[in-house]
Amino acid sequence: MESILLSALVFSPLVGILVLAFMPNTEERLLKTVGLLATLLPLAFAIITYVGFTPGNVNIQFVEQYRWIDFQIKGLPNGGDFTINYDLGVNGLTVVLLLLTAIVSTLAAAASVWIKEHWKGYFMLFLLLEIGMLGVFASQNLLLFFIFFEITLIPTFFLIGKWGYIDKEKAAYSFLVYNGLGSAILLIVFIILYMKTGTMNYTGLSSFLHQPPEVLEQMYIGDEFRFGLLIALLVALGVKLPIVPLHTWMLKVHVQAPPSIVMIHSGILLKIGAYGVYQFGIGFFPEEFRQIAFWIALLGVINLLYGAFIAFVQVDFKRVLAYSSVSHMGIVLIGLASLNGAGMQGAMFQVVSHGLISALLFFLVGLIYERTGTSLITHLGGMAKVMPITAGFLLVGGLASLGLPGMSGFVSEFMAFLGLFKEMPVLAAVGTLGIILTAVYILRAVLGMTFGETKESLLQLKEPRFVEWLPALILTALIVLIGVYPAVLSDILQLTINAMMAGKGAVV
Repeated sequence: MESILLSALVFSPLVGILVLAFMPNTEERLLKTVGLLATLLPLAFAIITYVGFTPGNVNIQFVEQYRWIDFQIKGLPNGGDFTINYDLGVNGLTVVLLLLTAIVSTLAAAASVWIKEHWKGYFMLFLLLEIGMLGVFASQNLLLFFIFFEITLIPTFFLIGKWGYIDKEKAAYSFLVYNGLGSAILLIVFIILYMKTGTMNYTGLSSFLHQPPEVLEQMYIGDEFRFGLLIALLVALGVKLPIVPLHTWMLKVHVQAPPSIVMIHSGILLKIGAYGVYQFGIGFFPEEFRQIAFWIALLGVINLLYGAFIAFVQVDFKRVLAYSSVSHMGIVLIGLASLNGAGMQGAMFQVVSHGLISALLFFLVGLIYERTGTSLITHLGGMAKVMPITAGFLLVGGLASLGLPGMSGFVSEFMAFLGLFKEMPVLAAVGTLGIILTAVYILRAVLGMTFGETKESLLQLKEPRFVEWLPALILTALIVLIGVYPAVLSDILQLTINAMMAGKGAVV
């Protein structure tokens, strides 16, 4: 009997949606409690999946495959008979991303305590968003991936536009337009792949596209055709990552969306782009990816330096963190472009590490904004004297972001640059300037907020209760755990990355 664990994991937030649907709109405390508790069920399933995963097995695990859609188109592969299956499964990377998604979602639900109105609609959309994110990482099928990908767009649009700040509508529509165009390109690529190969299963597509060039040429899937599909994929996923200059929408979202949604957006949704580049770009078109690896690494360095330079001159801490996300996603591109074991592992570590660090920092921004009504660095000096615990967590988050040894950021940056130095040493040397700039803008912002003369507007502030900064404690513990004991991730990621490298013939 096939396991249904992944289906239970992906759709478990529906339980919370159904319960909320029958609750009265006016019970604020009860609605928030149910919304938070509803995220614990997928978290439990994600932990069970992670614990039950066998690191020594390179095959897709917890597989679910059922006939789903059958149709016929004459004159195309397979005699025109097409079947699309319901395919779920996990490998070493996706089982980690599912756990990351569940953890960040639960902590973001805790941060949703600052939502002021319409709690029922908020949490129903929040849980729908969680279904989409979990489905994206559990899918083993292009159509399922696309459906879940689209599911993430709809609730995110409303969560930004309804519960955000002053320019929330502009931020929401900017998000929808950019991501909608990216989705359209992605759908076109998926349809073309399906029409050419007759399958949407990841493993089937990878096997088909790894056939000898002469065989693919006979099927009109030549070098130029594959190269064009890869470029289209990179543009579509580059919007989500984001890659400069496709990043402007993300800055608006990070500033205008409520902190709980920014925790999810920065911590999880941006990582869908990185996962897509890894799974579809390298997985389906390895040789074509190798041909443009230099340009991808160059884009990564541009992301890294551009984000760091612009973050340095910002006066709003939200914008500092927004540009910091642009910069740190450059490290993911650098690691992927190295196409070796160290770099790839660094990229995947960065996906997880940045997910935790950005969630921590945006949680703290929300906590500070809730008490002070501002996120301007110049208005928050001397916070350490009135809120020492909050200031301490802020300093820890900043040190993790700049890559201090002993924290997760150091491990990911070290391995990503190690991989790039092996392949493109000059470009890697230029990229290291971004690490220096990161230390400069992070310390400038964090020290400017925590030390110095305490602003009069802050003198009456009180330290948050334990329950309020518990999410920060959990995120900090995970960041330190990965930094001190990186094997907690590398043991489960290594075999998956080795398999990807072996499939493309690279040296690990």
